[in-house]
Amino acid sequence: MDVLVPVDGSEPAAEALDYALEQFGDEALTALYVIDPADGATSWGPAGADDWLSSARKQATAVLEDAEERAAAAGADLATDSTTGRPAQRIVEYADENGFDHIVIGSHGREGLSRVLLGSVAETVVRRSSVPVTVARR
Repeated sequence: MDVLVPVDGSEPAAEALDYALEQFGDEALTALYVIDPADGATSWGPAGADDWLSSARKQATAVLEDAEERAAAAGADLATDSTTGRPAQRIVEYADENGFDHIVIGSHGREGLSRVLLGSVAETVVRRSSVPVTVARR
């Protein structure tokens, strides 16, 4: 079984990775970091956008290296990758494009108005995914 675990450096994502390592440690695991262009929307001009993208790529590398360290400590192999796009959409597309059988994703557990205003990547992935999704919630 191939299991995709989106990571973003947050505690819920780390908890999802730990869960995946515990439950699926013998399976083919991949940690995916999605660079969200909306995060760089405040960068004005080409130089600002280039600086933002460079910084975002460094952040992706750091988060994925941390994921690899967690996997190594758990005695599991972990592939890593990064992509760019709207996180929920890219996670679902990436899983479909690469033949994943399962997604394990963290949730911040927002409720009410904050969830409506901020949206929920995990909720969107659950709704749109063609494969089973486990949501790790704190």
